Amino acid sequence: MYKVTKISSALAAFGLSTALLMSPSFAATDNTKDISPVTNGVSQKVAGNSKAAASLNKYLPTIKYTTENLPVQAQKVNSATWKQGMKRDRETTTKLQALLNWNQNGVGAVDGYWGKNTIKAMQAFQKANGLTVTDTLNNETWQALTKNDKLTTQPVLVRYQLSEADVNIKTTTIPAGAEAKAKLDGMYYESVTEGLAEKFHMSEKYLKALNPNARFSAGETITVYNPGNPNTKPVSRVVADKATETLYAYDDKDNLIASYPTTVGSTATPSPTGTHTVEVKVHEPNYTYTGNDGSKAIIPPGPNNPVGLVWIGLSKPSYGIHGSPDPARISRQASAGCIRLTNWDALALLGVIQNGATVEFK
Repeated sequence: MYKVTKISSALAAFGLSTALLMSPSFAATDNTKDISPVTNGVSQKVAGNSKAAASLNKYLPTIKYTTENLPVQAQKVNSATWKQGMKRDRETTTKLQALLNWNQNGVGAVDGYWGKNTIKAMQAFQKANGLTVTDTLNNETWQALTKNDKLTTQPVLVRYQLSEADVNIKTTTIPAGAEAKAKLDGMYYESVTEGLAEKFHMSEKYLKALNPNARFSAGETITVYNPGNPNTKPVSRVVADKATETLYAYDDKDNLIASYPTTVGSTATPSPTGTHTVEVKVHEPNYTYTGNDGSKAIIPPGPNNPVGLVWIGLSKPSYGIHGSPDPARISRQASAGCIRLTNWDALALLGVIQNGATVEFK
């Protein structure tokens, strides 16, 4: 649960101040495909004139890449395949994580390791496709993941030339205390590589491992994960499942269209129960910390804000769906009763969740 700044009667219950976004509800007839394979060297550029496409293109950076001069390791990832009995190495697991992501079952930060978030994403994919839900990868699941030729053949790891805008960003050292954070101009990234890792939906350690000799300077070409395109189907209902620590997204026909790894509450600060609705949507919110003595500290917006880059406030006051300053700890870090996502998943959801959408805690 979050206590936040009172800026108007409309936001008083949520206490968030910044550009308030309550865009018109997306029409259920939006026919943009929910799985949009990356082609012609452009990722996260949603085609079409739908409201969802406009919103997603606003929030998510367009990525222009190349597959020329790929390092051997990247080539191994891109050509990786799997069948029952084969060793699941880092190259194969990176490919698996990409296929799950591209099928709209998020794995969190791509790192090439078989872990909790990858297993949850695989199980959400199995559930959505009527497969047997398992704890391990099997032939049935791999075949279902690879049946779409366009998704299977698009590159997982690509080459990207860094621009001035990528590297000449504001950075800061994030202090521990709320009062010290409130004195900052913004809750910026702490390093260029932190910002790049988030841009490409990957762990900072994996980014550095793929580019051991990189200086991460403008004009330099580096190897990165290709995030593909997000779900573009309007979301009318989400279910926060505390047991699986997954947020499931459904369309107006109750089809499961996307899933995101999440942290839902904690023992100390449990999440609410029951069904609520989306009331406000805010891009780049601030956050107000209230101390035990009643003193308040307003923490400025930025990717390292306690609620990340997004606040989707619920009809239950002070609760919402939001981003995170630490994507690597999604599913591992307790939340204050809210639904915590990676910043990129929160931005993708912000672009498609309908005003008044149902939010269920299970």
